[in-house]
Amino acid sequence: MVTKRLQLLKEIRPEISRVAVLYDPDAPAGGPPSVLKATQEAARILQLKLQVLEVRAQVPSAIEQAFEAAKRGHAQAIVQSASPFFNANRTTMAALALKARYPMTCEQRHFVTAGCPTSYGPDFDDMFRRAAVFVDKGAKPADLPVEQPTKFELVINLKTAKALGLTIPPSVLGRADWVIE
Repeated sequence: MVTKRLQLLKEIRPEISRVAVLYDPDAPAGGPPSVLKATQEAARILQLKLQVLEVRAQVPSAIEQAFEAAKRGHAQAIVQSASPFFNANRTTMAALALKARYPMTCEQRHFVTAGCPTSYGPDFDDMFRRAAVFVDKGAKPADLPVEQPTKFELVINLKTAKALGLTIPPSVLGRADWVIE
């Protein structure tokens, strides 16, 4: 998913060359080394210099420190990997990105409603509906199949984009599942 988010940033702001990735090594979905490796490979393909910023929940000011490090590293945009810690602090992250004037792309729709300009990720409503089918049938957890998400959504917050001075290309707007005006 981080690969798609990097591509999205590049489409919205083609001139970017330096991107900071907020990475929570302790996150179940965002922390495995394979996620970081895939992000680094995507950055290489897109000819982006990647600044990996480890953000750990155990450090109270970790998010603020990461944004300060992005500034010191001359990042031009921020991409966020999946993390329950980031999810709980999405409003803070969106506010910091806006204050620092960073285009940022996030993992879920509710990040965009909190002020992140864009998100691309699994459609969690669809995943919850799928889970309800199994619960409704009284299935035992041990008997449930493991499923990967099959439906993904692109969400754009035009108000935040405008505040950042971003013009979202029509090719991106046309693919959006949700547009917040």
